[in-house]
Amino acid sequence: MTNLEKIKNILLEKNASLVVCYKSGDIKEYYQDRIKDIKDILMKDEALLKDAIVADKVIGKVAASILAVAGVKEIYTEIISEFAIPILEKNDIKYEYNKKVNYIKNKDNTGMCPMENKYKDETDINIIYNDVIGEK
Repeated sequence: MTNLEKIKNILLEKNASLVVCYKSGDIKEYYQDRIKDIKDILMKDEALLKDAIVADKVIGKVAASILAVAGVKEIYTEIISEFAIPILEKNDIKYEYNKKVNYIKNKDNTGMCPMENKYKDETDINIIYNDVIGEK
């Protein structure tokens, strides 16, 4: 079983929001919503996600941008937005998903996620990273 398969299984079986297989091989589960876990990891150490493999419930443009700048090498997600795919492809990040959607919905499912909406036309992933995580 590959590391991606392992963390995908953990994501689904334990209903985690994020599971990371770090470069060291350590696997850790996270349970906060939206991008809070990714942000917390990178606020502690910007290098922690370099060459990591990530399984996340939802990957939109903001998460894809942040993970690309952080140096993640592979991603599995249950739901991916069409805004996220070009970022992953341009940055040579392997990805698998269960369902593709036009955009990530807000918490109330009444429209687009505010973060996805704010950055939908932004072409520089470093701007998104710096706005959300802080200057590199």
